[in-house]
Amino acid sequence: MTRIARYCFVVLFLAGPAFAQGKKPAKPDTEDDYYKLLRFELPPGKVLEAGAIEIMPDGKVAVGTRRGEIWMIDNAYADDPTQAKFSRFAHGLHEVLGLAQKDGWLYVVHRPDVTRIKDSDGDGKADVFEVVSDDWEINGDYHEYAFGSRFDKDGNIWITLCLTGSFNSNSKFRGWAGKVTPDGKFVPVASGVRSPGGVGFDAEGNVFYTDNQGPWNGACGLKQIVVGGFCGHPDSFKWYKEKEAQYLGPPPLVPKSGSRIMTEAKRIPQYVPPSILFPYGKMGQSASGLDCDLSGGKFGPFPKQLFVADQTHSTVMRVSLEKVHGRYQGACYPFRQGFASGNVPVRFGKDGSLFVGGTSRGWGSRGNKSFAVERLVWTGKVPFEVHEMKAKPDGFELTFTRPVDPATAGKAESYTMKTFTYIFRADYGSPEVDATTPKITKVAVGKDNKSVRLWVDGLQEGHIHDLALAGVRSADGQPLLHPEAYYTLNYIPEK
Repeated sequence: MTRIARYCFVVLFLAGPAFAQGKKPAKPDTEDDYYKLLRFELPPGKVLEAGAIEIMPDGKVAVGTRRGEIWMIDNAYADDPTQAKFSRFAHGLHEVLGLAQKDGWLYVVHRPDVTRIKDSDGDGKADVFEVVSDDWEINGDYHEYAFGSRFDKDGNIWITLCLTGSFNSNSKFRGWAGKVTPDGKFVPVASGVRSPGGVGFDAEGNVFYTDNQGPWNGACGLKQIVVGGFCGHPDSFKWYKEKEAQYLGPPPLVPKSGSRIMTEAKRIPQYVPPSILFPYGKMGQSASGLDCDLSGGKFGPFPKQLFVADQTHSTVMRVSLEKVHGRYQGACYPFRQGFASGNVPVRFGKDGSLFVGGTSRGWGSRGNKSFAVERLVWTGKVPFEVHEMKAKPDGFELTFTRPVDPATAGKAESYTMKTFTYIFRADYGSPEVDATTPKITKVAVGKDNKSVRLWVDGLQEGHIHDLALAGVRSADGQPLLHPEAYYTLNYIPEK
């Protein structure tokens, strides 16, 4: 056989029957096949660095910016985003990082306070500005951001206050989470916040926020805000003496630097460990805004799950949670990359699409634009994904968005798992430590072909369980769109 003949034979053999019959090999699926990314054309010459997004009753979408402006997007749901129209609604605010509408008012969370604004004469511009609450302090430090939620079921807005300079609490209630009540009272609720990137609710109305890698944070995390809770950074303890916080009692014990999260959680009753740790560098580097899919299926097969943005990686991640031993924990999964700038706010629209705002803000991001506003729309095709990963006393249970191929999904060799954790310390960040390699001893595919039970020898409490599913295929032979999941196993369930 000549060299050319041997080459042709190899190509035909590797490419398979489709090539031999004159057909091109099937193109691998991409994220874009399932979720289209639509990019708005922003007003020429304007710097629209998005920090907050809210959906207005009249169908417009409000976007708050770090330069203190609020813009309204008209025709935001058009299939062609170039048909949308932007108009400036308000300006003169200070780094808007929270928007919430109610009763004809738009409530704005920015550095110094919560202000509510409205357009009283119908000309499309806010002309009434009223301070609702300003019971925390700022001293002009660049890092003293304030992030705000929408309204909860009781009419409260939840606030997370960044530390001073990202390390210390040098102004009143910096490093705290709290709520602004309907009568404008700020109630401090939990200490230990470091550098939040967003605050929001799960499907049941529980409050969560994202915190970022740094002192006492080995990696970025998703944390629940619990009344009387402690989130990890002790410099905020000095404010327990304030009259507004005295109802919480004395401050918690100071964590031992160099320890581990779950070791300190057992020692400090008030400490609420992160529900999710986002593996640093693998799932992003700057967790930011979050929102819950309450669209009833309009956004695809992930109803009631959380979607979390990352500023550095310009991505949106997906999170599923469960309650074990009275605390939330769960898994995070890659979802969508390719955004134009560093993602900060995310908000589901009235049609179930996801609005995403971005700014590089000098930090840099994979998306090379300085700012962007985009919209993510489900195409109607269901991707083959791990739908959910749940902990069991002796392993995990996986569900999938589409039926699996039992031959591949039922083989232990189709999966690999490793674990690691981070040092809980006062130093900035942490390497991955305490690595282990659990053994998957048994696999069983559910009768519905959409679930798989993994028996694992060597579960590690307090570790991230990094599961790779490279060998799993769908019933029609497709690989997983994202063949990885990361479960934060703070507690091993008893049953």
